Amino acid sequence: MATQMKKELVAELVEKISKAQSIVLVDYQGIKVNEETALRKQMRDNGAEYLVAKNRLFKIALAEAGIEDKFDDLLEGTTAFAFGYNDPVTPAKVAYEVETEQARINAKAKKTVFTIKGGLLTGKRVDASEVVALAKLPSREQLLSMVLNGMLGPVRKLAYATVAIADKKENSAE
Repeated sequence: MATQMKKELVAELVEKISKAQSIVLVDYQGIKVNEETALRKQMRDNGAEYLVAKNRLFKIALAEAGIEDKFDDLLEGTTAFAFGYNDPVTPAKVAYEVETEQARINAKAKKTVFTIKGGLLTGKRVDASEVVALAKLPSREQLLSMVLNGMLGPVRKLAYATVAIADKKENSAE
C-alpha cells in the first residue's frame, strides 16, 4: 500500500475515532461474507459503522487521536471495528447479538467465530466483559420508561386512594 494512501486511511480513522462515542473491537475470523454484509447493514441501520482496517494503522490512528490507553493485546489477528456515533450502546448490542448467534450456529463444530475483544468507551479502554455488560443494558427508551413508571407510581397510588376515600364518603352519605 502506498505511503500516501496509508496516511489518508490513518487520517480517516482518526476522524472516525474522534467522532465515535464508542468503538467495539471484534475478531471476525470465520464469519461468512453474507453474514458480514448483513452485519454492516444492521450497524448502518442503527447509526453505527463497521469496518475492517489494518491493526497497525488503527494503532497509529489511536495515538494521533490522543488515546493514551494501550490496545496492543487487542490488535492482534483479524480485527474489525464497530463505531457508534449517535448511541454508544448500539455497536456493543449489535456485536453481542452477532457473537451470540455465531456461538449458537457453531456450537456443534466447537469452533469460535466472531468474538468481542474489547472496546473504547468515551475515550477509555474497556474489556470484552464490559462491552457485553453494556450490550445487555436496556435501550434508552426502556430506561426512560422505567424511570417514568417509577416516578408515576406514587402519584397513581395517591389518585387511587383519593378515589377510594371519595367513594367511601359517597356510600356512607347515602
